[in-house]
Amino acid sequence: MLRQYIKTHKEPFDSYMMELIEKELIPKTLKQSMLYSLSVGGKRLRPIILFAVLETLGLDATKGYSTAAALEMIHTYSLIHDDLPAMDDDDLRRGKPTNHRVFGEAIAILAGDALLTHAFRLICQDEELNEKQKLRLIDCLSEAAGPTGMVAGQVLDMEAEQKELTLSQLKEVHLHKTGRLIEFSVIAAGIIANASEPLIQDLKQFSRHIGLAFQIKDDILDVEGERDLIGKDVGSDLENGKNTYVSLATLAGAKQLLNEEIETALSYLNKISFDTTLLASITCYIKDRQS
Repeated sequence: MLRQYIKTHKEPFDSYMMELIEKELIPKTLKQSMLYSLSVGGKRLRPIILFAVLETLGLDATKGYSTAAALEMIHTYSLIHDDLPAMDDDDLRRGKPTNHRVFGEAIAILAGDALLTHAFRLICQDEELNEKQKLRLIDCLSEAAGPTGMVAGQVLDMEAEQKELTLSQLKEVHLHKTGRLIEFSVIAAGIIANASEPLIQDLKQFSRHIGLAFQIKDDILDVEGERDLIGKDVGSDLENGKNTYVSLATLAGAKQLLNEEIETALSYLNKISFDTTLLASITCYIKDRQS
């Protein structure tokens, strides 16, 4: 079910998002750099979650295309910057050379900056949204991506290198670094669908647990995944002295934590009166994915 759902939405959404950049009067090298990192995107999990929540709430997925593109551009900017020598110093991203290896550090930094700032313009220009929705989406996205959200998680992650964290401290890192943009994907869908606040809060709790599950699964794949599937060298996190759920809880312990987060996420879906079959499929996909 989910594979077909991703296939149905990924190609048209990708075309839509690339066109948003193609049509702008952007210097050639900068545009190439922006498109390069956007084009090597994975399965577009965050947009897919946004679309799935919209459809669960009775709206067409296309209602969320502009917001999803903004979200994916911010996610992509963060990956470009994460890969830089000053941060993770990675050579591969999703099986392709990282942006700075192709275009140089200066252009990579500027491409990330451009994607970040352009994202908010997309929401402002979305004719599907009213002014109140636009303002709330921009507020929520800037909070999720900014110094109390994703960026905070990145700082906590870097400061934790070569130190041993507790599991609760590691959870706090990933609730920010990975979880906040996944959280935004469900909150955004709720805002676009004019959902009630109690429903948005249940969706938010659901998203927090699938966000943690996503990161735990990433840590497991870093140990037992296949390089060609995960798009990076296996074991790179452990070699770089990063705290992971595997390093702190063992591989078996990480798998148990993954199961617990998945079960808790599903329990929040049970509180929702809509048909959540699609969201449950996404939850199971996060647990079973191989890349």
